[in-house]
Amino acid sequence: MSMSKQIMSRRMLSQLQQQLLPWTRSTSTLRGVTAKQENADQRRWAHQNLAVSSVRQEPKSKKDMVKEITSEIHSRLTVRPKELNDMAVYYFNGDGKFIRPRLAITMAKAVNAHLQIEDPDLEKLQRTIAVISEMWHTTSLVHDDVLDHAESRRGIQSVNDRWGANKSVFAGNYVLAVSVKMLADTKNPEVISTMSSILSDLVNGEFQQMGRRDDEEERFQLYLDKTFNKTASLIAYSCKSVAQFAVKNSVDQKTLPDMAFMYGRNIGLAFQLIDDWLDFVASAEQLGKPAGADLQLGLATAPVLFANREYPELKELIIRQFSEPGDVERAFEMVVKSSGLEETKNFARKYASMALQNIEGLSESAHKSELRQLAESTVDRCS
Repeated sequence: MSMSKQIMSRRMLSQLQQQLLPWTRSTSTLRGVTAKQENADQRRWAHQNLAVSSVRQEPKSKKDMVKEITSEIHSRLTVRPKELNDMAVYYFNGDGKFIRPRLAITMAKAVNAHLQIEDPDLEKLQRTIAVISEMWHTTSLVHDDVLDHAESRRGIQSVNDRWGANKSVFAGNYVLAVSVKMLADTKNPEVISTMSSILSDLVNGEFQQMGRRDDEEERFQLYLDKTFNKTASLIAYSCKSVAQFAVKNSVDQKTLPDMAFMYGRNIGLAFQLIDDWLDFVASAEQLGKPAGADLQLGLATAPVLFANREYPELKELIIRQFSEPGDVERAFEMVVKSSGLEETKNFARKYASMALQNIEGLSESAHKSELRQLAESTVDRCS
């Protein structure tokens, strides 16, 4: 390692250790319920603070899209009794990333422009997919909060903390049921089948996250499979579905949906890789939490898996999910000293670059340009 790199690593390590210190002092039981609950809340603050600022900086048209989708979701979820209604719409307050519906809508417009289609009925169907994507994402957050005993989400009291776990599960199920009916009402068996893959992937991803692998290559593949199932699947299949609606009577009946799927897949993987990178290097002010939340939750993400190649002793810590005193601090230090963070950034850039290649065949339009911008902005978060 060069002298300049050693100095930079020491400085980064010192800064990040200062961020981690208050957290490690907060409880003596790293793997206890209190620690897990606190860390889950801190991770949610991280995503909230990074996402909301980007939404607020968007042009008016993007803000309008968020308002329109939020309004439609509220309308769709209207129900009696009032308590169920309040719980169902609780997380749909316009403060999320809305990256999933935005990608779906932009892909739909880009495909329509490519095919030179202007059809309000088609656009309505495609918009339904965008709305469903946000509903499914938020439903998964409700259930995550119940499992994690979370106390907050997006800067407000969590639904389970406010109304209790049992009612929250039913509220999440209600949102899912309404969205599934919306999907059935599209009356397109191919799209219904495509979108249904998302739900099975989400469940599979949760089980994969709890899995362990002794072999290094198998462990990395499990991480990528889990990342696709938990994050990229929803984006990929939503993008594919809006394309499937558009190509109903087109010669591009297979190639355009496949292109849309691959773009969504690669964007989703790049997005999660940068999230995992940010968990180590973003400041406490940016994240709203100390660095290293994933380690505290026992998760070995890309920076850790890359670092393991330089520090074989990390393997034992990974297998026991950083459960013993001092494991988190040791792993954190090894990751920062290694090239794992740089390799994670480069890996994310690779997926973003592949996403750009995926849409090369689309005709030029303002919407294709926006797809490019969305791919580039995914990795710009680490600049």
